[in-house]
Amino acid sequence: MCRIKPSHLISMVAMTFFSTLNASGGSRELVSNPMLKSSASDGVASDWSIWRPDWAPAGCRIGCTQEGVLMEAGENPYAVGGIFQEIEGIQGGQAYRIKVQGGIQDLPDPYDTLLVRLLWTQGGNAIHPAGMLIRGPICRGERVEFSDVLIAPAQADGARLSLEAKWLRAGSVLWQRASMQPTSTPAKRKVKIGSVYLKPKRSTPAKNLELWCRQIDRAGELDLDIVCLGEVITKVGTPNSFAECAEPIPGPASKRLGEAARQNRVWVVAGLIELDGRDIYNTAVLLDRQGNLAGTYRKVHLPREEWMKGIRPGNDYPVFETDFGTIAIQICYDWFFPEPETIFAQQGAEIIFAPTWGNTLPDAEGCVDGETVFRVRARDNGVYMVPSVYSGNSLVIGPRGRILASSQGKEGVFWAEVDLSRREPLPWVGYWRSIGPRHRRHVTFDPLTHAQGQPNY
Repeated sequence: MCRIKPSHLISMVAMTFFSTLNASGGSRELVSNPMLKSSASDGVASDWSIWRPDWAPAGCRIGCTQEGVLMEAGENPYAVGGIFQEIEGIQGGQAYRIKVQGGIQDLPDPYDTLLVRLLWTQGGNAIHPAGMLIRGPICRGERVEFSDVLIAPAQADGARLSLEAKWLRAGSVLWQRASMQPTSTPAKRKVKIGSVYLKPKRSTPAKNLELWCRQIDRAGELDLDIVCLGEVITKVGTPNSFAECAEPIPGPASKRLGEAARQNRVWVVAGLIELDGRDIYNTAVLLDRQGNLAGTYRKVHLPREEWMKGIRPGNDYPVFETDFGTIAIQICYDWFFPEPETIFAQQGAEIIFAPTWGNTLPDAEGCVDGETVFRVRARDNGVYMVPSVYSGNSLVIGPRGRILASSQGKEGVFWAEVDLSRREPLPWVGYWRSIGPRHRRHVTFDPLTHAQGQPNY
């Protein structure tokens, strides 16, 4: 059983819960029996219905207490179940705040186990079968909370709010409060993202820097928020070696790029060769609108052309907070491996920039090439992918794999304006960025995370 707080404390928490909702702009509670109380002896909360799996032995125990609806696994650690309520009076285009709270005990992974789902309906039928998962749970000790704002589709006239438990193991959840109220429409998070296609020839590191800074100037003229330059930009198109182009970060090259970023008030991603003591790295810098160094990423996966030259690999997958969202950077050969994007997405990255010497060439002779791989990486993780390349096209790719901008064989800056608040569902499956991480079974990945002791080819 869950440890239940005394009733007077529950009431105080409930008052705070609903006063917060009212202060946020909502005034009309659409959920009947939001405190999940039961007036009957059958263990069902009034105005709520229980759903159980078709295979009865896989159903979890569901019953009412004085504090809410309790779900326990019983004898089956993979037990599932839930409760739901049909919501009436929904207006298409209106924003609604959904908030759910409860208590947990002995749940090893609440994010994997607990879900709050909203299905928009028309005439009682779901508009999308998967609905939309409400953001959460946020865990504070044994307290969990889900909170989100969703906008009803134009055709919606109702909704179905569902509180679900999947694979409770030896744990339990006590659902205590659920609310859905009209609220003000949240502002869109529009961002102008740019990618550069430029491949200098018969050049020098100094000339290259000026060529790339002109592209930053162009990004400023276009009023972009962020622009991605290529990989090792001081080396490409020059006869210089990696060693000859290596310099500290911060250093002359990053400072020159920073001046251009500051003059144009634009974030910049650029690939350089970093000298750190006795080591050199293939590194990308992130420069903010003031030209300051906001972060670096050291290329983790190195092809033979780099490790045989003495370049040292990085070991970390950082994400960076900007004034428009959370981003990450990978470099060239990293895109051959699916794990980096997954790690970045798990850490909250919404856009992944990819300075790349390699290619985004389209498929040929029935073989998958760079363009498809980048599109699939975006689709796999529900993120924007932004490669800047020297072969193929520099691209801006949306979370479902759409090409939103392409250089189409030309030099220059190519860009798209995106809305980071948009949540576009896949057919049948739903909004992948919220569903994929919950359905990915990390506990089965030991063969991947533990290196094999001998060749498997």
